[in-house]
Amino acid sequence: MYQTDPPIPPKESLPTMYDLPSEDPEEPGLPDEFHIYQPQLLEETFRPPTYTADEIFVASDLNIYYSTLNPRWYKRPDWFAVVGTSRFYQQRDLRLSYVIWQEGISPFVAVELLSPRTEKEDLGQSLRIVEENQPPTKWQVYEQILRVPYYIVFDRYTDNLRAFVLQADSYTELNLEEPRIWMPRLEIGLGLWQGTYKGIERLWLRWYDNENNWLLTLAEQQSQRAEQQSQRAEQERQRAEQQSQRAEQERQRAEQERQRAERLAAKLRELGVNPDELI
Repeated sequence: MYQTDPPIPPKESLPTMYDLPSEDPEEPGLPDEFHIYQPQLLEETFRPPTYTADEIFVASDLNIYYSTLNPRWYKRPDWFAVVGTSRFYQQRDLRLSYVIWQEGISPFVAVELLSPRTEKEDLGQSLRIVEENQPPTKWQVYEQILRVPYYIVFDRYTDNLRAFVLQADSYTELNLEEPRIWMPRLEIGLGLWQGTYKGIERLWLRWYDNENNWLLTLAEQQSQRAEQQSQRAEQERQRAEQQSQRAEQERQRAEQERQRAERLAAKLRELGVNPDELI
């Protein structure tokens, strides 16, 4: 397990979220499209029933500052989720970064989307002995410092999904018989979904519920509500049409009864009987 021997400086002397950079000038530019869309889909479908929306914070490509001894060391997951914390920094502000010594809660799940440049570090194949001027690798930070319970790695070039769960002091890779990982504490799971998102058909990482139903995006929820409203409107139209048909049938029966009564009255008059006197 990664350990730091020097004494931890007092929290009051450590930088806050506002003091730490949210971007690395040595890594300019935005991620590629997949690194933009995939985290969006994860965020849109991440709705664990065990937590309210105000108790969940999710982010993509956001710095996590993790070391009180080296406050400017950070890692930047492609996507991560924290549960049991406020949606906002100190209950009021949007976060510029996630500063672990202020937040006090580590991410519950982190997702990395493999790229050739970062593959070895993402998969824990480039571990290093931490020195004063050399930070630990991403794997070491997730496993030994932040102790993130679930670490998910997805290679979009091979569609290979790998999942690591924290057991004792180290990550153990799950043997996935199918590309799905159930997380009991969240009561939702993460798996590979074949479908169209943002107009792109491919395999995507997506959250699902305890009935193996894919959790809906906001657009899908709106479409579903619109479809349900359309169906209800059609049902109302059909009921109104049925009521109109029944009313017409009643009118026709009443008309037939009136006509029969008139024919009977006419027949009685032919026989010299005044039908009005029979009442």
